[in-house]
Amino acid sequence: MDNSGYDIISSIWKISNTYEFEKICLDVFHFQYTHNAVYRRFFHSLHKNEDSVKTINDIPFLPIHLYKSHDIISSTFEPDIIFESSGTTESLVSRHLVRDTKIYELSFTKTFERFYGPAKQYCILGLLPSYLERGKSSLVYMVNDLMQQSQHQQNGFYLYEHAKLAEVIKRNIIEKIPTLLIGVTYALIDFAMEYPMPFKNTIVIETGGMKGRKKELLREEVHQILKAQWQLNTIHSEYGMTELLSQAYSKEKGIFTCPPWMMVLTRQEDDPFNISQPHKMATGIGNIIDLANVFSCSFIATDDIIKIHNGGSFEVIGRADHTDLRGCNLMVPQQVG
Repeated sequence: MDNSGYDIISSIWKISNTYEFEKICLDVFHFQYTHNAVYRRFFHSLHKNEDSVKTINDIPFLPIHLYKSHDIISSTFEPDIIFESSGTTESLVSRHLVRDTKIYELSFTKTFERFYGPAKQYCILGLLPSYLERGKSSLVYMVNDLMQQSQHQQNGFYLYEHAKLAEVIKRNIIEKIPTLLIGVTYALIDFAMEYPMPFKNTIVIETGGMKGRKKELLREEVHQILKAQWQLNTIHSEYGMTELLSQAYSKEKGIFTCPPWMMVLTRQEDDPFNISQPHKMATGIGNIIDLANVFSCSFIATDDIIKIHNGGSFEVIGRADHTDLRGCNLMVPQQVG
């Protein structure tokens, strides 16, 4: 097994500026070009050579659908765990072979703490029925680990036990216990319509996903429903996917911010090699750099339509046409201006 990737991993948590990010990006690219056979074949299919990659914008992004048909690994290893996307019973699912779960745990813990502080200060409640039912979910793994860090007695996952969940939240409100409710969109809407109440001391984080169970809604519409039912000023959001080991969070208005080792760029549908400059305003189809993905692929061409703001924060506007529904399908496409 090649262990040189661990040297890179130790450096990504220390990134503090764009220069350091770009330098490590190039190190990761060369590592993955050398050790990831699928990525190397894709790279050669573009008639490029390794020496031509000198900046972030020279790096090709691997189409995300290849996670459904290939094992995307950099170096040879037996995975600690294999995460699978939710998909549908009729569709192929993405598989992410994770060499070391400690890398994933470091990534989501450090990111969570940047936005919310230590997990131990919250009672954490998960409303993720479809993910729990299918199993092998990276989201369930993350929330479960955060619950273990929290160690609150009332932590727990809920399938369709809305009455029980409502009782826990009511008790936490009375006892003024800071609470974090993280849920898939359709389940949060079901729960909100069944149990409207004034939430206090409670942060609601929606993870997207109607899963074909309801009419697809824009994120703004989802948030308006939840805010009205629970008398909240804002709804938070998490942006992640099976193919990534990092997440972005939004605390308001669906505007996401990445941790320092993750960046979102865009490409143009009619020219996929026309990639936006880092941290500059742009609208197009999302390309994601996730440096925590050292042992899979850090450069992923997604199907999400993204609007990037100056400074690198972003919104998910919709989905590109002719793509299948997936767990990170956050809303229906709308006109992009």
